Order: sequence, then C-alpha cells, then structure tokens
Amino acid sequence: MKALVYQGPRTVEVADVPDARIERPTDVIVKITSSNICGSDLHMYEGRTTMETGRTLGHENLGIVIETGSGVDRVKVGDRVCLPFNVACGFCANCERGFTGFCLSVDSDTPGGAYGFAAMGTYAGGQAENLRVPWADFNCLVLPEDAAEKENDYVMLADIFPTGYHATELADVSPGESVVVYGGGPVGLMAAYSAHLRGASQVLLVDRRPDRLRLAEQAGAVAVDDSAGDHVEQILDLTDGGADKGCECVGYQAHDPQGNEKPEATMNDLVASVKATGAIGVVGVFLPQDDGAPSELTQKGKLPFDFGQFWFKGQRIGTGQANVKAYNRRLGRLIQHGRAKPSFIVSHELPLNEAADAYRHFDDRDAGWTKVVLKP
Repeated sequence: MKALVYQGPRTVEVADVPDARIERPTDVIVKITSSNICGSDLHMYEGRTTMETGRTLGHENLGIVIETGSGVDRVKVGDRVCLPFNVACGFCANCERGFTGFCLSVDSDTPGGAYGFAAMGTYAGGQAENLRVPWADFNCLVLPEDAAEKENDYVMLADIFPTGYHATELADVSPGESVVVYGGGPVGLMAAYSAHLRGASQVLLVDRRPDRLRLAEQAGAVAVDDSAGDHVEQILDLTDGGADKGCECVGYQAHDPQGNEKPEATMNDLVASVKATGAIGVVGVFLPQDDGAPSELTQKGKLPFDFGQFWFKGQRIGTGQANVKAYNRRLGRLIQHGRAKPSFIVSHELPLNEAADAYRHFDDRDAGWTKVVLKP
C-alpha cells in the first residue's frame, strides 16, 4: 500500500510499504479517507525529535472499517470511524481514570501511545491508504449518518478539536470569564473556539500571521498581533488588568517575531498576562530533550520560567496531551447538531501523492496554509 514515510529532516515521500494487517484479535483495518497534517508532525518533519526513518506519519485519522479481528464486537465493517490520536487499551489503571493519553499497555517506553509519533510506540501512522487500529472497540468513535458530508469537521475530533478543548479544560474556563490563547495555529484556534463553546465572555488570541489572525476573528476572538507592539500590555489593557484564564498552544519551538527561538516565551507571557489566581492550560508540546534548542538548559527540556511571579500571583497550571476519548463523543454531538463546525480552519484538501509538497508549504508557514487534510 502507499504511505507517507519519514526519511530524515525535511524529507518525506510517498512510498510502498507493507499492507496494514490484523495482528491481534482486537484489531481492525481502516481504509483512510482523511488524515490531517498536524503542527506536531512538523516537529518530527524538521528533525527535532527521535522519529525513526522509514516510519509512516499521521495521527489525525478518519476512515471506513474494512476488516475486523475475531475479538472485535462493537465495530463493524462499513462503519465510518474517527480515531483518537492516542492509542489506548481502555482497561489499564490510567485508561480506567480517563487518562487515555497515558495508557500503560502501549508498546512504548513511556505512558501513552500514538499513531506515527516519535517516542510513543511503534504504531504506524495514518497518512496512508490503510491503518491498523489496536483495541478497536475502545479506540474507534463510530460516526453518525452525516459523517460523509461533514467529514472535514469530524476528522478534527482525532486531535485538534479535543486538544484545543483540553486546553480550556486544564485552564478550567467557566462562563463569563476572559481567556487569552497564545498561538493561532489549528490547536490555538480550536482553543479559542472551545472557550466560546464554554461560555467565555471575552477571548483573545495572540499570533503574528495575518491569515491566522483573520481565522481567530472568524472564531470570535480578538486578534492580538504580537509583532505590533507589546502584546502583554495589549492584553492587560483589553482585559482590565489580565485575563481570567490562559491557554498555551505553541510549545517548545516558540519564537519571537525575528525568528529567534525562545521556548520559555509563551509560558512567561502567560504568567504576565493572566491575572492573580488565574489558571493556565498548556497543550503545546514540550519535550524532555531537544538537541536543537537554543541553550544548554532548554536542550535538556528545562525552561527559565518566571516561577517567582507565578507563585506570587497564586496561579496554577495544568499540562499534558489531550485524553481525546474524554471529549470526542461530546464534541462530535456538537458537530452532528450544528453547534460546532471546526472545519472552518481547513485551507487545503489534497491527495496523498501531494503530501510531501504540502509538508513543505506547511513547514514554511506559507500564507494561507493553515490546515491540510490529506485524502488517500
């Protein structure tokens, strides 16, 4: 079968790989009909992770079940399903508590597994014709009858919509509160969108790219251009002294308008722009090791963090990858009943054979390349 294979920094290619096959009775095989390119894919694409050459990328996947293992009971051939990027068993101690992003049964050295993701198991990605799905009865979200016509909405349930919502959950966003989101990529836009769904009275989104800032306004947020003056001061002025809650949706490759990487920048800006006793949700990726980081400290996954100010303001932080299963069914109902349409961020739908070019455009942050959906 055809799949998009990582061959080294900034080199991916569509190649022939072994067919996806049933390996355990609880597996299914899904024919992929949509697979998104994620900002997290770019960390691997740029060579900033331990991603092995020869692996298939893609963790935001949706498709049709074409084969089931003998131990699969609920999921049927022909079902259209969306797959959480977390590979999870459903029965370990962490999964039982709802922390499916930290499953203890996956074939990974650390808690948590994912499709086509560095250091999160050996699972193949879904930027391919077909995908093996382990523990399928648990992992497959069977979609309703409108799934085909709303496919670009439902595929966002694989990662970015639940992840954006997770940022607001970690920050404990409540009705009537003000929220500042750092980062206007797809996850940041979904965090702003989710803050509105949770009843926030005021949402601000910080970025510097005009296309992202326009989408932020489309999501109902106040766009704050951090290249047009002191953005923290802008936020303090707009929120009368600081936002109630904040969301970090950038991660360890944060950089200033001149392009200099400052992994600690958004974290410290959030401490400065969220009011005393406020909460911060961090879903941007931070790694325990990054050989490409700008300093010896940050190469070890450590940040020069404004902890004194954080402590003095009595703030709190929630962090970690989204446990997609905790949210995807509820968010899917919002899509089904017309209350949410996350596909507004999609800029390109492309066949799999154009994936390498799409990665290059997305990595270069070319204007208008905000979210790419591959259609194998």
